[in-house]
Amino acid sequence: MRFQLLALAATLASLGAIAPPALAAEAPQAGAVVADGASLAIRYEKLKLANGFELILVEDHRLPLVAFNLWVHAGPRNEAAGQTGFAHLFEHLMFAGSKHIARGQADKIVDAAGGTDSNGSTNFDRTNYFFTLPANQLELGLWIKSDMLGYMIDEVDSVALANQQDVVRNERRQTTENRPYGIVDEALYQALFPPGHPYRAAVIGSHADIQSIKLADVKAFARTYYRPNNATLVLAGDFDPAQAKKLVEKYFGPLKAGAPVPPVDVAPVKLTAEKRLQITDRIELSRLSLAWHTPAVFKPGDAELDVAASVLGGGKSGRLYKKLVYERQLAQSVQVSQQSAALGSVFEIDVIARPGKSLDEIEALVDAELKALAEKPPTQEEVERARAAILTSALSQLEKVGSLADLVNRYNQDAGDPGYIGQDLARYQAITPASVSAAVAAQLGKQARVVIQATPGPKVLAAEVPTPPMPTKAAKGEREALNADAAWRAKQPAAGKAPTLSLPEGRRFALANGLTVIHVPKPGLPLVSAALVLRAGQAANPPGKPGLAGFTAAMLQEGTRTRSAQQIADEVADIGAALSSSAGREDARIELASLKTHFAKGLSLLADVALNPVFAPAEVERQRAARLAALAQQREEPEAVAGVVAARALYGDAHPLGASALGDEAALQAVDSAALRAFWQANYRPDQAALVVAGDVTEAELRPLAERLFGAWQRPEGAAAAAPAAPAMKPTAARLLLVDKPGSPQTALAVVAPGPLARDPDAASIKVMNAALGGLFTSRINQQLREVKGYTYGVYSAYAMGRDSGSFAIRGSVRSDVTGPALADMFGQIQGMRTRPMDAEELKRVRNAQLLSLPGLFDTNHVVVGSYASNWTWGLPADHLVKLPQQLAAVSAASAFKAAQQHVDPAALIVVAVGDQAQILPQLKAWGRKPLELRDADGAPLAPAANQADKAADRAAKR
Repeated sequence: MRFQLLALAATLASLGAIAPPALAAEAPQAGAVVADGASLAIRYEKLKLANGFELILVEDHRLPLVAFNLWVHAGPRNEAAGQTGFAHLFEHLMFAGSKHIARGQADKIVDAAGGTDSNGSTNFDRTNYFFTLPANQLELGLWIKSDMLGYMIDEVDSVALANQQDVVRNERRQTTENRPYGIVDEALYQALFPPGHPYRAAVIGSHADIQSIKLADVKAFARTYYRPNNATLVLAGDFDPAQAKKLVEKYFGPLKAGAPVPPVDVAPVKLTAEKRLQITDRIELSRLSLAWHTPAVFKPGDAELDVAASVLGGGKSGRLYKKLVYERQLAQSVQVSQQSAALGSVFEIDVIARPGKSLDEIEALVDAELKALAEKPPTQEEVERARAAILTSALSQLEKVGSLADLVNRYNQDAGDPGYIGQDLARYQAITPASVSAAVAAQLGKQARVVIQATPGPKVLAAEVPTPPMPTKAAKGEREALNADAAWRAKQPAAGKAPTLSLPEGRRFALANGLTVIHVPKPGLPLVSAALVLRAGQAANPPGKPGLAGFTAAMLQEGTRTRSAQQIADEVADIGAALSSSAGREDARIELASLKTHFAKGLSLLADVALNPVFAPAEVERQRAARLAALAQQREEPEAVAGVVAARALYGDAHPLGASALGDEAALQAVDSAALRAFWQANYRPDQAALVVAGDVTEAELRPLAERLFGAWQRPEGAAAAAPAAPAMKPTAARLLLVDKPGSPQTALAVVAPGPLARDPDAASIKVMNAALGGLFTSRINQQLREVKGYTYGVYSAYAMGRDSGSFAIRGSVRSDVTGPALADMFGQIQGMRTRPMDAEELKRVRNAQLLSLPGLFDTNHVVVGSYASNWTWGLPADHLVKLPQQLAAVSAASAFKAAQQHVDPAALIVVAVGDQAQILPQLKAWGRKPLELRDADGAPLAPAANQADKAADRAAKR
């Protein structure tokens, strides 16, 4: 659902504590958002330069950060016939270099400055480019953005174009062709929109069209759309407006305006007869998709259909979830959305069926619910739940200056008013149950929809489009200029005075029963996040019972001594909160996000599900069916399969982390209420738990609340002081494992090895070293495989450093026909990291990327809670996060080099490749890493005969 803001006067009035400081009318200098008890407004200033460039300033001094959010008002709606995917390809090219910033350097400069949230995106109606920098880098950010907009065309050449064509085509393979239901989603829009409509093709485009783009096309698109009179920059954060205006005039004012942008005139589309399609895909579970044309963004009916989507599909309280997932147990999941856009919106319902269940039966039940909603208005309670959810989501969007800036830009383009929030609120204030019902009756009829039934079977893709060889250098005469140059643009601006670097401090206290409470006060917005974290993760699974920790965590919300599963879901929805429970590697977490006014109620629900679950047999059966279906879904995803196989190969069959987090069929079938209760009693205990809370709540408010809700919780009698130690890791002797996915256009890779623990004294050096190796977009591995070779959409490395176990992994997907060369390049970068220390420039960049970015990485309650929860799980000192800046600052080239030599051992790396065996096995054999084994999707070795396939191929080749 498109993000919108909703608040009734009564709801806002109830947020009495909205005062400090970011929502304070009496303190306008603190934040950009104002609430006066009856309305919500974003304070901004908008101006236009002489060349037509729009600037919107949104002051927000909560954190020493500035978000730079540049929208170019062009997207697929502006593409010419036969050039689908062009707008998105152009987005990639904007990062490929400009006249004064060499190719690949902009991202490195942002890293070195401590930038966060650096990326771009394209939707049907616009393309945006964004990052957030420390407040002392205001001029640097404007220098980068102005050079991208005004001088990219000076630098783009055939080499950059060819490289990004490869990257984008890899993105298409990964996100559309190698993803379950990806081709179904694409077919849905092709059925909804007629040929020639700009929304008909996927934003990513087709291989043929992407590959057909010429350099002349790129230059023409830039001349037409990438001009200052077709762009808007929002600055949101901690800056001086007078200085910002002066600098924007300096950097953007000289850019030459283009001709008026050609208007997009498209007639509204309306189906008059139902369209039905049957599509097969390489999937385990069938899916039903229904879609309708609906009113464009902000047009009458758009808001009503947002609410209708919530009534039908708003989580566990939605009508379709209750009917299809909970009551009938026909569906694995339900998603309903109103996808709003400028030329017309799409209302979509997607239902993934449980194994063996009928899509026809599911469709009949969906139609019955739609008919009921069209004929009889929803209850006032259902409408209020929708409003509460949208309000909480809206305020959450305002936590980050980056998402705040993007919201302002969205209002500016879609409504013509950056401050449209008031009118947006008014739309929702006017909604009644009757108006929701009327919108459903008018818009969601059977005669006006597309229905797709996707079932398991062959994946039919378009004919392969060859990937041309990468040119080695540009031809003469490829470059041109749109804007006059100036010598001062060639010099990178100096940073201003650096702000004091500090992180939010967690204050600890303990209850008498041993429960640790970690409190991080974070006033500003009336929001609070919390997590009850327990040493009850996958590592606590008993021998022979994989998946038990996750099963137990999932069952917590399925009924307590005083509430049924549906009552829990409804009460959470009533207050617009989010409540979840899950088990990770070393801990289980029950997480809550809510408005401040509803925090006490939300925390009482969290406490109830944690302390009073009943594990009713009927609910166990429902959850068992869901988890068995999820196990089937897991086998659809090549990346997930690579992860499962890698874990088993790394830890061994006897280790609890060696199995899938879901377990296996035998273990899931064996679980009963008694086993779940026994695990809960042994592991859900106050002396092995911490309650972490961050947000607009004081210790004086939190302490008595925690005591009231958790004070009576007792450690079970006879419980051991600590869980027994897990068995040792037993990695496989094989160095290369292959899982066959016939016809896959990509190979999913997981390259893994044992790693250090969180308390390793070299942890900071390991983190900085990994940033250079594979942790950043600008890392050596990703740059080589993506930006130099065009093999992938992205490959990254990471350390999972826990309390009792640690691992290292490199993950990503590469084009099938270059799997062997990609691995060879990857290992070459690893060897280079171990051969010589980083030079001073690289060390400073990757260290600063970790150090100076810290304020931008702790800008939401959810992230703060998650960080302190992990800190507790890993057994790190209470002040670890506060001391993290000085630990990172102390990393040297020598300490990072030592970390590479000690913690990245090429000989220990286990390579897992999931892809088309016929294509990739010869490449892997040519690469030469041995021993090589064939595995199934669960990581089990195949029969010996199957594992002789490579030897048979050897013999055939010799003959």
